[in-house]
This record gives sequence, structure tokens and C-alpha cells, in this order.
Amino acid sequence: MDAIVAVYDDWGIGCDGDQPIAVSADRKFFRSTTKGSTVIVGRKTLQTFPGGQPLPKRRNIVLTRQNVQIEGVEIAHSPEEAMGMSAQDGQVFVIGGGTVYRQMLPLCDRAYVTKVHVTPKSDTWFENLDESDAWELKEVLQSGEEDGIQYEMCLYVRKD
Repeated sequence: MDAIVAVYDDWGIGCDGDQPIAVSADRKFFRSTTKGSTVIVGRKTLQTFPGGQPLPKRRNIVLTRQNVQIEGVEIAHSPEEAMGMSAQDGQVFVIGGGTVYRQMLPLCDRAYVTKVHVTPKSDTWFENLDESDAWELKEVLQSGEEDGIQYEMCLYVRKD
């Protein structure tokens, strides 16, 4: 299982349930990387998707404590249940939000992290993998600049 996330320089990922600054190159990377895979997402994050709809061309598993039914998704009530549901799937990505990342990151082997080099106001953060003893930067997959904002798509791997 892998995580995929865009972070700011302070490892913030959002404010008030939204991504304050988004880079279109990161969105394209996200779409191409997760297409055809299973994604595990929180209910509140799902609501921020266009129309509040599940992501197309992916199996969507919503991790929530709520007893809800959402059209087009499967519901898991614990990280263990989400893991069990996706155990036979080829590629599984944890895609947020903050609570889901905190619950699922310990179960991930890789993390695709787009570092967006700005620091807008955030109220939700991703674990700083650069300061973690459990993770190491394996490679920078892509870097660039968009509208004056530098970014890097990085692959982190869990240390054995």
C-alpha cells in the first residue's frame, strides 16, 4: 500500500477542508499514478471531490466512523477493514485526508509526496518524512515550476 499526497514546505496539506494552493502538474501526476487502482479516502475528503463523487476509473473505499451509504463507493470502518477489502487489489493508494493519512501511513511501504514550495495557512499536516527515522527519500521523480511555484514529486520508501 502506498500514500500519495501534496505537501507545502511546512508539510501542511490543507486548510478548512480544502487545498489552498494546487499545482496542475501534481493533479496530473495524481490522476495518472492512481488511475486503475484502489484508493482509500476519508468521507470528508470525498466530499471535496468534484460533485462529491468518487474518483472515476478507480475502486473507491471510504474510511469513516459514520454508518453511511455513499453511491459508488465501498465503506470501511477501520484501517484493518480497509486493508482487508483491498488485500487482493494490485495497487492501493491512501489519498487523504489528514485523519486517514495518520491511520494508514504506518501500513504503507511507499509515499509519493509532491512538495509544493510555498507555505499557505494550513490546519492539517502530513507527517514530515524528512524528519522521520522510518522513511527515506528514494528519488525525485519530477520537478518544475508552475506560476512561479517550484515543486518536486518525490518517492519515499519505508526503511526496513
